[in-house]
Amino acid sequence: MPATHLLALDQGTSSSRAIVFGLDGGIVAMAQRELAQHYPQPGWVEHDADEIWESQLATAREALAAAGLGARDIAAIGIANQRETTVLWHRGSGRPVHRAIVWQDRRTEPLCAQLRSHGLEAHVRASTGLVIDPYFSGTKLRWLLDHVSGAHVAAAQGELAFGTVDSWLLWKLTGGRVHATDASNASRTMLYDIRHGCWDHELLAALHVPDSVLPRVFPSAHRYGETDPSWFDGPIPIAGIAGDQQAALCGQAGFGPGIVKNTYGTGCFMLMHTGARFERSTHGLLTTAAVQLGAAPQYALEGSVFVGGAVVQWLRDGLHAIRASDEVETLAASVPDAGGVVFVPAFTGLGAPYWRADARGAIVGLSRGSTVAHVARAALESIAFQSAALLQAMASDAQAAGGAAPRELRVDGGACVNDLLMQFQADLVGIPVVRPRVTETTALGAAYLAGLATGLWSGLDELAAQWQPEHAFAPLISRDEAAARMAAWEHAVRQTVAA
Repeated sequence: MPATHLLALDQGTSSSRAIVFGLDGGIVAMAQRELAQHYPQPGWVEHDADEIWESQLATAREALAAAGLGARDIAAIGIANQRETTVLWHRGSGRPVHRAIVWQDRRTEPLCAQLRSHGLEAHVRASTGLVIDPYFSGTKLRWLLDHVSGAHVAAAQGELAFGTVDSWLLWKLTGGRVHATDASNASRTMLYDIRHGCWDHELLAALHVPDSVLPRVFPSAHRYGETDPSWFDGPIPIAGIAGDQQAALCGQAGFGPGIVKNTYGTGCFMLMHTGARFERSTHGLLTTAAVQLGAAPQYALEGSVFVGGAVVQWLRDGLHAIRASDEVETLAASVPDAGGVVFVPAFTGLGAPYWRADARGAIVGLSRGSTVAHVARAALESIAFQSAALLQAMASDAQAAGGAAPRELRVDGGACVNDLLMQFQADLVGIPVVRPRVTETTALGAAYLAGLATGLWSGLDELAAQWQPEHAFAPLISRDEAAARMAAWEHAVRQTVAA
């Protein structure tokens, strides 16, 4: 019997998940485990790479068991992963040399400042589409080579392997036989030339990174290898890999120019597909690789919010304002508005379109009448404010390039189920905010890639027909009122940066 299901591994910042999909894009079974966060110093964020692997393997087995399926029933595995998070391990033993340095980590800002002072900013933008920032993997890798005893020598001798989380999982799944990544993840390292599809040797030299540690780069839909038979009682092809945000754009049927999606996770990530055009942003956005289905490159404009849903976690774990994250909507809805309170959650600096590593979180506009409910409402609104600033920048770039402004915003991620947040988002951006029936678009995109590589679908038109809206939130306030609210937000951002 032919295999009729796909297994998607969705390795995120806060959890590892596995989802079994049918060929109709429907969810058959899923499993999830939370991932411990480590904060050794202010601004530092780490994960245990072994825990990433063990939790991902466990959820894969749990999802297959829940679906009543075995290896022979799975046509292929697709991997979507938290991007930029950096793992360095020994090729011989498979042991990480250090905890993984998470994308949110800001420890390498001094090194980034040094690179900027050496005049590398223009080259980084032209080659990688990125800006010089601690967010990306390159300076994290350099930090590991500099601070782990013997790492530089071991790397030069070919004993170490570097990768983002997809490469780490691929290595473990294949029993150490395959060291590779896809173009979308490579594009987030600040070491990869996305125009020519190769590692940038000038940037490797600037960061003292030897070629020997680098993974091979393939299209996102590609047969990378097979799982070691011991993991699932039989081998399963691994045929799709993409960074989580590019995978989500794929899962939202964002296969061509003009489609915009925003993922509301630990951070928020907005991507607009630009097709085969490498477009430079003049409004603080990044140019990045979209999922690559063959040899031809595909691009997207991207804006990243470092603290999205993480602000709700802070309300729960830091402020103890709520006991569970799903309580935030009820608390925020208990007041008609934020009462003049504006919350800028710049806990690890501000991402696009501001790019201020020196910013720190602040709550402004407090009065004697302010309550924890107002703070909760302002925290939720901060997610929408940051995302609206991204969409404004994206629309400006699109119009400057002769294109049309986005006509709708497709949303996914955990926080998109929050109706209060989605309505406020629509009010700010002034276009419909559309939530699909299947909101697990990151995992779905990974499954799509694996299915395309193994011939389960005839092409992109078949997949695009599977995308269906569940609810569209229409704007309910005037454009003047929305502009006034955005002006109040920008004022608060300026105060935060000045502080």
